[in-house]
Amino acid sequence: MGNGALNGAVIAVAGAGGPAGRAALLRLAEAGATVVGADNDPERLAEAVDAARYGAGGASVTGEPVDLLDLDSTRDWANRVEKDFGRIDGLVHLVGGWRGSETFVKTSLDDWDFLELLLVKTVQHTSLAFFEGLQRSERGRYVLISAAGASKPTAGNAAYAAAKAAAEAWTLALADAFHKAGGAAGPTSAAAILVVKALVHDAMRAERPNAKFAGFTDVKDLAEAIAGFWEKPAPEVNGQRLWLTEKP
Repeated sequence: MGNGALNGAVIAVAGAGGPAGRAALLRLAEAGATVVGADNDPERLAEAVDAARYGAGGASVTGEPVDLLDLDSTRDWANRVEKDFGRIDGLVHLVGGWRGSETFVKTSLDDWDFLELLLVKTVQHTSLAFFEGLQRSERGRYVLISAAGASKPTAGNAAYAAAKAAAEAWTLALADAFHKAGGAAGPTSAAAILVVKALVHDAMRAERPNAKFAGFTDVKDLAEAIAGFWEKPAPEVNGQRLWLTEKP
């Protein structure tokens, strides 16, 4: 994989064990990157790493369980990646989760507590842990996957939409930090957001062969869009929200 567009890049993927993580591991490895995945489920992560390594023809894909809800553990992971591979050029945030309710008044604040940890706290920890390493890179990228609901919340999705909106705001603050660090010459690293309505993958289609999945983004298309962030200059993508579905 020595002649790919991302040859020489080292990219970490948080939440690598899920369907979107699997697709991202494979696509980034195919592009020539050294890919380091993290997930809280060791078995699921090992399967994802093996699949990507095999699918990309023996590319450098590794993984380790990391507690992204613990800032020190996340910082240790970031430091380990940069020490082991000599650099860090990207962090792709694919940690997800969803809870909703029938109506606004039936919203459980326990759902907020759950989603705030998964969707906000993990963004805070990964961005803080990887900022300096990404800033040292000549092509550092932090990529957040968000949802259209953050821009147009619905009554039953108050907790989810609010958490996604908070994660977006935090990521845009990271983008501003990259902008300021770049000075007059402009940023050399970037933080950006990919917005989807929802994700779909082959197993979902097999389970529901008659479903339309209208407006959903296939995880393979998501992975392609993720890889594309390294093809554009940092000033062009920093602080941007790229929509992979129709804007609400």
